[in-house]
Amino acid sequence: MAKKINVGALISGGGTNLQAIIDAALENSIDAKIVFTGSDNPGVKGLERAQKANIDTFVVDYSKIIKSCKKEGINEVDLPKDFNLEEIESKQKLFAPGASQEQIDFFLKSRAIAEKQLLDKIVAYEMDLLVLAGFMRVLTPYFIDRINIEPEKYRIMNIHPALLPSFPGTDGYGDTFAYGCKIGGCTVHYIDYGEDTGPIIGQKAFEIEDHDTLDDIKKKGLEKEWELYPQCIQKFAESLE
Repeated sequence: MAKKINVGALISGGGTNLQAIIDAALENSIDAKIVFTGSDNPGVKGLERAQKANIDTFVVDYSKIIKSCKKEGINEVDLPKDFNLEEIESKQKLFAPGASQEQIDFFLKSRAIAEKQLLDKIVAYEMDLLVLAGFMRVLTPYFIDRINIEPEKYRIMNIHPALLPSFPGTDGYGDTFAYGCKIGGCTVHYIDYGEDTGPIIGQKAFEIEDHDTLDDIKKKGLEKEWELYPQCIQKFAESLE
């Protein structure tokens, strides 16, 4: 058995992957304890799941923060004291060529304001690994560098609804279905500075039948996700031995 690790989780919605991880931890099928669950949305089902399991929860309301930034503008005093726009811009790989500088700057600045609030919550916990369990916000280098504090040692894990590197982005199962694939799947990977570009940890695949609908594909995919995510967390725990 590996040493039990402390895991933090971030969610945005119902938290079915979070529940799979909670169940695996309670059953001792993984060497992990979830020490907190944070959300960018208040009142979501995933927070209830965590609270039912006696896991600390918190909310950083991204929508409220971004709305305020758009309405009031962003002043230098609003930004984290350790925020360096030039450094973050040089590292980020989120924007395609041609994106306006104004768009890039607003995104990185507004997200850093939200991410600093996340970090202020997270710092209260001793954490070995952060898992994104349906967290629908892109993380910037500002946040990533403050979790991945050692070079080449990734500590942020994400699950994606497609077999990467195919179909990155927010609608992996939808893109798989629209393309007419006969094999679908899910991927757990580490977070780097791009969108769904980090090193792959594990994957599971399923067959897509001619009669399958998009809902069928999503159902098959979720069942695989619930198996895969705990397995990848265990793989991480064993890597620390």
